[in-house]
Amino acid sequence: MRITPLDIHSHRFARRFSGFDPGEVESFLRMVADDYESLLRENESLQERIRGLDTRVEELAANESLLKETLVSAQALSAEMRGTAAKESEVLISEAEVRAERVLDAAHRRAARLAEEIREMRGLRTRLAAALRAAIETHLSLIDGLEEAPEEVDPVLEGKIAYLERPVAADRQTESGGGS
Repeated sequence: MRITPLDIHSHRFARRFSGFDPGEVESFLRMVADDYESLLRENESLQERIRGLDTRVEELAANESLLKETLVSAQALSAEMRGTAAKESEVLISEAEVRAERVLDAAHRRAARLAEEIREMRGLRTRLAAALRAAIETHLSLIDGLEEAPEEVDPVLEGKIAYLERPVAADRQTESGGGS
């Protein structure tokens, strides 16, 4: 059973023969009761504050737990994002390498095709130069042959040429329709 300040104030001691001074005892009891009452109020206030702090500690513990979970989730998400980014970059690099290989292969094929066309053009140029040289040589030999031809007229041909010639007047009559 707890003693209250009222119990201390209202308590009466039994009187005995040659006991303590009743005024002094009552004064002391009042002082003890007042101190006890203030201590009880302070204790109650502190108990209330402790309950509030306990509630706050529980809230903070819950927040701490939530923060820890969030941090763990964020770390896991960050690691996952790093992994995904690494995979995506590897895929992009692979695709770029494949495209580069294709472009390089196409360039090599085009260079080979151009080299073949250049070889063909050189061959064509050589054949054309040879054909042109042959034609020029043929024409030169014809010119040389014409220059060397005798200017003498063959007597057999001369007679035929004379036979083929007609008088000019006879030609005009034939043309006008009055001929034989």
